[in-house]
Amino acid sequence: MEQKKIDRINELARKAKTPEGLTPAETEERAALRQEYLNSVMDNLRRELDNTWVVDEQGNKRKLTPGKKNMS
Repeated sequence: MEQKKIDRINELARKAKTPEGLTPAETEERAALRQEYLNSVMDNLRRELDNTWVVDEQGNKRKLTPGKKNMS
């Protein structure tokens, strides 16, 4: 996610704490930006886990697979 968008999220968060608050359009913008940020973080985590290997006590490497227990 671009730093510009992260800065905008922070700007909206600061404004939300002020007495004037956010307009309905700003509230929608904040929600969309937050969702985009969460999707970005989750995608990065998935890529990291896709490149993760588990090494057991015998030194055997196994690719980390979703939904399965890799350790016996």
